[in-house]
Amino acid sequence: MPHRDVHNHLLTVAEPLFPSLHQAIARLGPLEFPCRDTVPFPHYLCRAIAGQQISVRAAQSIWARVEGSAGDTPLLDHFTEANIGVLRACGLSGAKTKTIIAIADTHRETGLDAGALRALSVAERTARLTSMWGVGQWTADMMNMFYFGETDIWPDGDVAARKTLERLTSRRRKTVRTAARFKPYRSWLALYMWAHADAPPDGEPAG
Repeated sequence: MPHRDVHNHLLTVAEPLFPSLHQAIARLGPLEFPCRDTVPFPHYLCRAIAGQQISVRAAQSIWARVEGSAGDTPLLDHFTEANIGVLRACGLSGAKTKTIIAIADTHRETGLDAGALRALSVAERTARLTSMWGVGQWTADMMNMFYFGETDIWPDGDVAARKTLERLTSRRRKTVRTAARFKPYRSWLALYMWAHADAPPDGEPAG
């Protein structure tokens, strides 16, 4: 659906129910939903893990060091138990290093092919992703939204999206229930919440 049509749908739903939310969406105008599926999925997932809970600039710096540390070795082949020390020296925490290695191991053993994952339902894909050590619901939501282009994800585990929706609607009402009114465009609703708060989803690779 064109961006303007999604924008109009959100406005139509919000207007009679949530005046402040309606005003915020109207002020932002039609937004473009970014799609970041131009790199292999395992690489994107590893980079997203590396960038979580730190600034975009710090994430870019650490990831550049990670890529540099691989030399001529394919990146996923570089993510092994034998290279834990090398990866930690790039600035990755112990937990992030363990997660990235788990992702690479999964790709080597059973595959994380984007095409195969895209063919799954959101629930099946989420279960597949969260079965890996260190990959939680929030990360799966971000992958579903930004890599696989799912339009109807409400990332309730994202503090910025949740708190912004609460402020614009009601702190007494669960945001999952509020967001449900905006089906089938809950991903877009989250995008508007981030834009309103000027807070991009934590850990999303830039570009």
